[in-house]
Amino acid sequence: MTQDARYPLGPMPTPLELSAQEREEALEHLRRLPGELRAAVAGLSNTQLDTPYREGGWTVRQVVHHVAESHMNAFIRVKLALTEDNPVIKPYEEDRWAQLPDHQLPPEVSLMLVDALHARLLPVLEGVTETDWSRPWTHPAQGRTYTLDSLLALYAWHGRHHVSHITGLRGRNGWQNW
Repeated sequence: MTQDARYPLGPMPTPLELSAQEREEALEHLRRLPGELRAAVAGLSNTQLDTPYREGGWTVRQVVHHVAESHMNAFIRVKLALTEDNPVIKPYEEDRWAQLPDHQLPPEVSLMLVDALHARLLPVLEGVTETDWSRPWTHPAQGRTYTLDSLLALYAWHGRHHVSHITGLRGRNGWQNW
């Protein structure tokens, strides 16, 4: 792990191909994410939920809502990659989304969403054939084409990345009652 509070797990991975073992590890991270995210925020007060995980960063509450939004986009991107030829995905302004009023809702709203979303996402990913892992999709803002393997690696990392933001803040502030 790195000392950079923005990237406690290091930079986002973007491999074009994963081994079968790497896929299974990534799927396991996605299986565990709903419970890990829920545990990371368990018992936090509203004041703690409204504390930024780092100077200039999002609050814990915003991080939880962001994870739900990002993984909603992941679900759509997976389905697009599986059903269209090299779809161009729709980027979104996540920093602007984090300023919208729904980011002030209780985290439980997004925790339930992550539970339900992963209940849908995982069977789709678990059913992907060996050849379909190489299906391409394009991110227009980055000007790059990725694969379904890339998407799996990215979102497995993404969940762990944001759980680490929350647990790191808890550790630094002595909020260890989870």
